[in-house]
Amino acid sequence: MTAPDPPRGFPEAEHRARLALLQAAMAARGLAALLLTTEAEIRWVTGFLTRFWESPTRPWFLVVPAQGDPVAVIPSIGAELMGRTWIRDIRCWSSPDYADDGVSLLAATLAERSPPDAEIGLPMGRETRLRMPLADWLALSERIGRRRFRDDGGLMRDLRLVKSEAEIEKIAAACAVAGRAFARTPEILRPGLPLSELFRRFQILCLEEGADQVPYLAGGAAPGGYGDVISPASDRPLARGDVVMLDTGLSRDGYFADFDRNWSLGPPAPEVADAHARLVEATDVAAGLARPGATPADLAQAMRAVLGGGEIDVGRLGHGLGMELTEPPSLIAADLTPLRPGMVLTLEPSIPLGPGRLLVHEEVIVVREDGPQFLSPRIGPGIPVV
Repeated sequence: MTAPDPPRGFPEAEHRARLALLQAAMAARGLAALLLTTEAEIRWVTGFLTRFWESPTRPWFLVVPAQGDPVAVIPSIGAELMGRTWIRDIRCWSSPDYADDGVSLLAATLAERSPPDAEIGLPMGRETRLRMPLADWLALSERIGRRRFRDDGGLMRDLRLVKSEAEIEKIAAACAVAGRAFARTPEILRPGLPLSELFRRFQILCLEEGADQVPYLAGGAAPGGYGDVISPASDRPLARGDVVMLDTGLSRDGYFADFDRNWSLGPPAPEVADAHARLVEATDVAAGLARPGATPADLAQAMRAVLGGGEIDVGRLGHGLGMELTEPPSLIAADLTPLRPGMVLTLEPSIPLGPGRLLVHEEVIVVREDGPQFLSPRIGPGIPVV
């Protein structure tokens, strides 16, 4: 029996539990306040979910004080929606304002909610971004008196690495949507269909199966393997002998699924069948090592060992997953982040099949105390044949 989808959003208690973790971490780092400016970080605290972030024109701010509730400093267009969250202190200005796009209001809020000599944290590490004009950032820095911005020390990164059970349910629901769409793909996959049309029809399948959006879809198709995994779909008609791959990053209720599937149009060449089996084996071996205390480097090395040194240099062999399509950590030799229960990872090995040809496979797991839990539907070593 299929598990019911989790309810939309989170109860206030979930967000207050996150705030308690956040403020405890701030206290340990000596931060009087935290300034958040990006979609995922603001949503992690508030639950504010909107596609309006697609517009780069307006900045959005959240001030988290050392004690008390957060303060949203946002364009007036977002006031009504933010008011549906658990946040009650919402301060707005009419944006865009070419003279002062929220800078004065934000500076006044920081002055009100932190002492004059405060150190204010801001995520500054890898995979972070400011998302406000640099000129406005410089102006803000000048308007906060003796207060000083500094790196939050990876605080937000560390907290978001581990998902709550409610978050894991949402990622699992998104993966179930993708799994159902992949199961239906043979309905639309056939020789003669342009790859671009396959992309369009697959996105329709994802929406029919319950996705809210399909912000990311990549793939490839070519005889005996495809050339890369990030190109837009071409209008080339599919043909017998092609290996077809679709990699979807669909979202449901603000959380992503991210895994792929391969198909062979007609019987696969022996090298294709062998490569697919080795990729599945590599993900299974890495998943078996995904226990608390292991590292992303351990998982990457395990996959490389199965592949026997035959791999494509795509930079990493997987990554974190959650509110964003790709999150920390990265499955690379340099990432020694200790795995903890509740971390959601993709495992994504790739293997060369000759000049300009490769095969890639991806699954989603969550780290548990007693071993991994697959969130993507598991498949066997045999490449599906259409």
